[in-house]
Amino acid sequence: MDRKRLTAALLAVFAVNIAIIGLLKTAPEAYAESWKLGSSGETVRKIQQRLADWGYYSGAADGVYGTGTEVAVRKFQKANGLTADGVAGPATLAAIGLPSGSSGSAGGSADVNLLARLISAEARGEPYTGQVAVGAVVLNRMEHPSFPSTMSGVIYQKGAFSCLDDGQFNEPVAESAYRAARDALNGWDPSGGAIYYFNPATATSSWIWSRPQLLTIGKHRFCE
Repeated sequence: MDRKRLTAALLAVFAVNIAIIGLLKTAPEAYAESWKLGSSGETVRKIQQRLADWGYYSGAADGVYGTGTEVAVRKFQKANGLTADGVAGPATLAAIGLPSGSSGSAGGSADVNLLARLISAEARGEPYTGQVAVGAVVLNRMEHPSFPSTMSGVIYQKGAFSCLDDGQFNEPVAESAYRAARDALNGWDPSGGAIYYFNPATATSSWIWSRPQLLTIGKHRFCE
């Protein structure tokens, strides 16, 4: 390679490096995998807002990760079987329903991981179609005006799913639940558009029995 070509190649490499450094400075959130005390930005604001919606955080959603945010994150982590270190890393972000800089576990995304955890807890041992149907109910609620519009909002809505109260939500996630979550997210709805389901053998609420029933899959009845 002659001197001119070598110089041109070195200049090109230098220009690329400068561009990457500039991008990292202007968009640090795109490369971060965790947020902690001292962090700031839009992701921090979303963390604060969601924790406030669920009653863990009472401060302003100002995008600044202060001690109040750290305490709220610890409370959320303790309540959901996560390491209570006050750091919003990939596992905590997935539980909150926000993407992180890593690909996560077998699900590959925050939505898949969160939905799979819910499906595994609520429909472990159910036919595969029934597992997909449980995931579809979550997605149907997101589109319904009576429910939160985000997956994390639906799943963590107080009293919505018993698995968050009895500890099942924190159990290991079955591999079939990841597949069921992907199928539900890809549009398969075996529930027929249901927004509720219940187990007739254990349901004690007279209200849930009054809902128009659509179909039964395994031990669950799905209804409007």
